[in-house]
Amino acid sequence: MRLLVTLPDAVLVDEPVARVDVDTVAGAWTLLPRHADVATVVVPGLLRFEPVAGGETFVANDHGVLVKVGSDVRVACDRAVVAGALAEATRTLTERFEARREQEVRARAALARLEADLVRRLGALRRTP
Repeated sequence: MRLLVTLPDAVLVDEPVARVDVDTVAGAWTLLPRHADVATVVVPGLLRFEPVAGGETFVANDHGVLVKVGSDVRVACDRAVVAGALAEATRTLTERFEARREQEVRARAALARLEADLVRRLGALRRTP
């Protein structure tokens, strides 16, 4: 089976796998090479796959769509990150969430400055005869 996990602007995972475990709106599923074709909505969580070479890898994902056709499993997500092994997943996600939180704080501060500048300029326009 070949797993392809894509984001709107990149391919996150493209490799042969022995199995894929995923949480969907219909519950938790395990996909194996000879399973029937399916299309479903993926809920936020951890997608787990076993590469053909062995081991297991986790992908933290947001909402998405999964389509299995033949030996291809394709997952399209808005946001996702390869978290590696389960022990690394928590650390990786914590780092990503912290970075995102910092970006949001900076964005809110910039928006507040723009709003204050706009109000100041509108006030100046009203005062001009």
